[in-house]
Amino acid sequence: MPLALAGDQKGILPDEMIGTLIRDRAIIAEYEFVPDQIQPASLDLRLGEVAYRVRASFLPGPRTTVAKRIDELKLHEISLSDGAVLETGCVYIVPLLESLALPEGIAASANPKSSTGRLDVFTRVIADETRGFDRISAGYHGPLYAEISPKTFPVLVREGSRLSQIRFRRGNAQLSADALRALHTLERLVDSADASVAEGVAVSVDLAGLGPDGFVGYRAKRHTGLIDVDRRASYDVAEFWEPIKARKDQSLVLDPDEFYILASKEAVQVPPDYAAEMVAFDPLVGEFRVHYAGFFDPGFGYAGAGGRGSRAVLEVRSREVPFILEHGQTVGSLVYERMLKRPKTLYGQGIGSNYQAQGLKLSKHFRV
Repeated sequence: MPLALAGDQKGILPDEMIGTLIRDRAIIAEYEFVPDQIQPASLDLRLGEVAYRVRASFLPGPRTTVAKRIDELKLHEISLSDGAVLETGCVYIVPLLESLALPEGIAASANPKSSTGRLDVFTRVIADETRGFDRISAGYHGPLYAEISPKTFPVLVREGSRLSQIRFRRGNAQLSADALRALHTLERLVDSADASVAEGVAVSVDLAGLGPDGFVGYRAKRHTGLIDVDRRASYDVAEFWEPIKARKDQSLVLDPDEFYILASKEAVQVPPDYAAEMVAFDPLVGEFRVHYAGFFDPGFGYAGAGGRGSRAVLEVRSREVPFILEHGQTVGSLVYERMLKRPKTLYGQGIGSNYQAQGLKLSKHFRV
């Protein structure tokens, strides 16, 4: 049955509606979709059979296709059919197995999957004739590509590997400051007694230490082995990460070009009728980047889905200069949007949700 929406309906499309888009061939795949590819409010995107090493990142811009820019900038092609290593410091463009033929009024946005961000694999989705990354205009018809640039660990990927996810939306469904405050009063979106709620819910960093060992996070090691992005619980944490203990002054100096996994001070939750996204708290604070993978699905941290509040894991990289983070310093903002309909399955309910009820947690690739 075709997707039927009233003229004034705005919101994020849930799993069942994503399934309708697939049946209507508004989302087209070269191979059959796999069962867990549809998430409560997003669709996992799969790498195609070839990667192009290019000289530099780019945007196609108006009246230009990504394929044309690849022809102009490619250094060589790499087959992903049997798996291939993507090296750190290089930029690769990979055509995705999914393409779009969106109805008018349906737009999309993309983000790295949580596990991708926690490996410091910088990943963005590009569409033809676009001026921005990770944003697909309403009614777009055309292919999708992933730009991939591993920053810390070399990674092994193959055709079908899933590094990115895409959300579909109709109209602007972001909650206003008043609506967000009302939702927080009803649901308590974060467990902080003095939560800062405006256009988004402020999220701060925990540098006091979690658990009996007092760890605040992990710093990635250099010159490690590679990580197969499709293998779970396969790697020894100590070979890739250096634990960071809390300091007495509850601060942390971020070294330039180092990658850190930290956790939010607040436990957050996303009620079933909403989706959330982590965005930069203040773009003018340019000394560090927080949270490469920003999508939070309906049910994340929600008690009814087994969450009881979950920390937001922060993927942090300093820029050109050392920068001091203080305990409780605001580092991001959680923006909430309405769903068009409650998802059939919430995050954490038997769909391979790896980070429900998480504290300070590395990606699924490492042995606990």
